[in-house]
Amino acid sequence: MNSLTLPDMAAQTLDQQQPLDWVGMHGIALPLRLHGQLIAGRAAAGVSLDDGAARGIHMSRLYLALEHLHEAELSPALLRRVLEQFLASHAGLSRCAYLDLDGQCLYQRPALISPLAGWKAYPFSLRSRLDEQGFHVELQVEIGYSSTCPCSAALARQLIQEQFRRDFAAKSIDHAAIEQWLSSTQGILATPHSQRSTATLQVRLHRDCSELPLLALIDAAENALGTALQTAVKRADEQAFALANGQNLMFCEDAARRLHRMLREQSQVAGFELRVVHAESLHAHDAVAHSSWQWSRR
Repeated sequence: MNSLTLPDMAAQTLDQQQPLDWVGMHGIALPLRLHGQLIAGRAAAGVSLDDGAARGIHMSRLYLALEHLHEAELSPALLRRVLEQFLASHAGLSRCAYLDLDGQCLYQRPALISPLAGWKAYPFSLRSRLDEQGFHVELQVEIGYSSTCPCSAALARQLIQEQFRRDFAAKSIDHAAIEQWLSSTQGILATPHSQRSTATLQVRLHRDCSELPLLALIDAAENALGTALQTAVKRADEQAFALANGQNLMFCEDAARRLHRMLREQSQVAGFELRVVHAESLHAHDAVAHSSWQWSRR
């Protein structure tokens, strides 16, 4: 018996011809390898449909090309190979290929003082594109940190100073009494407010970049901010964290400027956009700051 030829509906031509910017799939589950980890990822894969007479693309060819992603460490070169396969499998139909990946890496972080350590999750995204203008990769990562409001700290200090004047007016300075006063809620009657904050960094990588600098960006950002969120801690670590916050007062504008300066120093970064959010503990709304350099939406 002769085998039947299965119909290919995508090969049909249409009377009403219309090219499409992007056709593909979202939410594809797949494993990714990054910095020695196997990550549960999600992919969005697609190509342009430049042949307006063609009814559709071959989505199964895109899906099969994604199999290469779990075979090797994620890198710009690997992303480019997958995109090149997208286009090769759609010769005559497509001139642009797209691949977006989302996941989160777990990195072990040491405590500030004690020998403890714990794991932190860093959500990241990769946006890659191959078209007639070349190959482009963008990397985005979210980083959590703590921020203490400078205005709140100044107001708290003022209240403490006023209380000190009231309690020690016309009294001789007695170091033991002052030390006891400082250790009491009567003396330190006000504290500044701090908040958990988030920095989202989106960078466009140089075309000659050979690695994905995810961990390097995280380390540089946390060093610039100075008060990264902690994992496992003992009391000594908590005290060291309180000291770091007290010596590291910053508005959202301060955090954005620190990160801007840090990103300008990264040799692998060709452009960036950043956003910081301070989830206010005083207000019911957030404080937000944006900054960018050589950034344009494609």
